Amino acid sequence: MGVLPDPEEKPDLKRWPGARRDMSLVQLLPNMMTVGALCAGLASIRFSAAGFFSAAVVMILLAGVLDGLDGRLARFLKSESPLGAELDSLADFLNFGVAPGMLMYYWAFPAGNDFGWGAVLIYVVCTVLRLARFNIGNEMAAGLARLGKFQGVPSPAGAMLSMTPLYIAWQFPDWPMAPWPVLAGWLVLVGLLMISRLPTPSLKSVRVPTDRAAFVVIAVIALVVLLLRDPWAVMSVVAVGYAVVLLFAFAKALLARA
Repeated sequence: MGVLPDPEEKPDLKRWPGARRDMSLVQLLPNMMTVGALCAGLASIRFSAAGFFSAAVVMILLAGVLDGLDGRLARFLKSESPLGAELDSLADFLNFGVAPGMLMYYWAFPAGNDFGWGAVLIYVVCTVLRLARFNIGNEMAAGLARLGKFQGVPSPAGAMLSMTPLYIAWQFPDWPMAPWPVLAGWLVLVGLLMISRLPTPSLKSVRVPTDRAAFVVIAVIALVVLLLRDPWAVMSVVAVGYAVVLLFAFAKALLARA
């Protein structure tokens, strides 16, 4: 008959996988930023439901900024963890899948169009499929990553593209709004681009000579100032420019197969 453990005896945590280890508050900052991005995505959905569409867009953009910083901060602080990676993926699904989808649904299909809702569902499902594929990895994606490219459109860029009709409508309020079949088709197209095998460019592959780094910093500051001054014009230009880059990438892929 076995001996029952003494309830007062402290377990030896070293014997157990995943044993508790102390972390400084600074090392928790990346996960706190990810949670902050998640809260921004939830706020975007709330603003969309209330009809405050500009605030909803700002929350998605804020989530994108935090998403771009949390991983880099984690690597800098050497505080990467499986929990952080899973948390980041779940936050991306909400921030770049659900939040943009609901925003476009409330803005583009206010009468509750069933086909519009179906397009939103396709977009959101494509987002989660892309994130799931990214999490498990595959040989083609790994090969493209070594070349500084993505397989398909990444989810943050997909969120930006999905809201392009909204940017353009706000930048040119006198223009007639695109009919709902065009808006629904656009959402479906963006969703399919995210799960496609199309090689797309990555900013990680961009290299800047050290003697020109100052000019790049100045250009980024100028872009931020313009974004604050006239956000919808800047977002329209960026989104349309990225769409043109995708067209060139698609044409290059077709020529490579020919």
